[in-house]
Amino acid sequence: MSDTLESRKTLSDNGFFTTEPRVHSLADRLRADPAYTALSVAGDVVAAILAILVARNWPGSGGIDHGWVPWLFVPLLLLLLASRSMYRRGLRRNFLDEIGPVQTSVALSVLLILALLITLGTEYRPGVFMVRVWIAAAVLVALARFLRTTIQRYLRVRGKSKAPTLIVGGGPIVHQLAARMKQFPEYGLDPVGVLDKAPVHGVPSDAPAEFTVPYLGMPSDLDAAVKATGAEELIVAFADVPTEQLVKTIRAAHRNKMRVWVVPRLFDTVGVRTRVEHLGGLPLMVLPHVDPKGWQFLFKGAMDRTLAGLGVLALSPVFLTLAILVKLSSPGPIFFSQERIGRDGVPFGCLKFRSMRPPRASDADFQLTEGAAPGGVEGVDRRTKIGKLMRQTSLDELPQLLNVLRGDMSLVGPRPERPAYVDLFEMQIRRYGERHRVKAGVTGWAQVHGLRGQTSIADRAEWDNYYIENWSLALDIKILFLTVAAVLKKAED
Repeated sequence: MSDTLESRKTLSDNGFFTTEPRVHSLADRLRADPAYTALSVAGDVVAAILAILVARNWPGSGGIDHGWVPWLFVPLLLLLLASRSMYRRGLRRNFLDEIGPVQTSVALSVLLILALLITLGTEYRPGVFMVRVWIAAAVLVALARFLRTTIQRYLRVRGKSKAPTLIVGGGPIVHQLAARMKQFPEYGLDPVGVLDKAPVHGVPSDAPAEFTVPYLGMPSDLDAAVKATGAEELIVAFADVPTEQLVKTIRAAHRNKMRVWVVPRLFDTVGVRTRVEHLGGLPLMVLPHVDPKGWQFLFKGAMDRTLAGLGVLALSPVFLTLAILVKLSSPGPIFFSQERIGRDGVPFGCLKFRSMRPPRASDADFQLTEGAAPGGVEGVDRRTKIGKLMRQTSLDELPQLLNVLRGDMSLVGPRPERPAYVDLFEMQIRRYGERHRVKAGVTGWAQVHGLRGQTSIADRAEWDNYYIENWSLALDIKILFLTVAAVLKKAED
């Protein structure tokens, strides 16, 4: 069993890993809630002050001083951002997630200050001045937030600002949690130990060593585990201990000033729009229903076709150029159509620019790696020169805009698979078939998280079902932006 503690350690008589006193780096100190909040507030204050100064010194404005009232924009903006929980440290605060709350807070702050200026009266035109504040703040506050999230991600990915985390529970869920923390360091959690009635069980025998964590004892041993590991976070999963003991463990975690997370039993049904109501003193989770055939998805389909049509028109020179290059690269058609499974299990022809030469009799057959999805280079590499470039930049997928126009696909959704593999995966992978509740997508939530090519099909199904159950227009826009960023990054590499 591997050990994830970074400092030198010994095994004590009671079976715990003990460490030398942890030396907190600057990144560790900045990770704490008070420091995180202070830095976020400081960044917004500086951006808001600069916005007012920019508006006052706008070219042609003459440096008009509107008095003290415009400076109320700074505290008002902070209050509105705080009301939107924008100073709460989350697992993963993505810049795209912050654009909406930040811009609405800036706009509302400007409108309130403008109303106050009009009410008090002024010899100058406050409307022009506050519009300038609006423009400057919209850019500067967003830039401050972007810098903060970029620096935070940089530190987390390099392991310099990750919170040591204990997991209470056993079985496959522990492996799943540890794997997610290791696969996605940007969440800022580092699994350092497991507490349960017995050593971790149910972990796949072929699990990578880096995804395993040391067993540190019973949940009642939390205090000793915290002292041994310096843990700051606690995740309570499915533990083989009485509920009363779990409650005591959570209270002990709070005494140790740990942040506590709980994995709900029915976690497959809990989404981002789930809310908690109370029946007397009993908390009840309200699970919203997502209807893939409801009006929201009809609107999504209309938007898909509109954007796909505009995309085909805008990219027509690219289509023509690639078509000529494909035709010149090797004998064969320009487009490659392969049968894939779409919504409700209905097959359709998925279009791509042909990127490979025709197969030869001497080419070896492709064998699918267990647990992985097909894709990428299968068997002998038959890619042409232009084919390699198209695959590297995902340009071979452009003809799927035509699939979107025909109604076979959506711009965003689970990536479609071949019929034979669908039959296989539905028998092997939990909830795999639920991906077919919606149209297949040109890009998807799984793909922007790195699950492309021959990667875990179980992980793909998990991300795809998350997308379906938490769908929103904002999520689609976010995925499209992340897709463009991923394509540009691949092109640079």
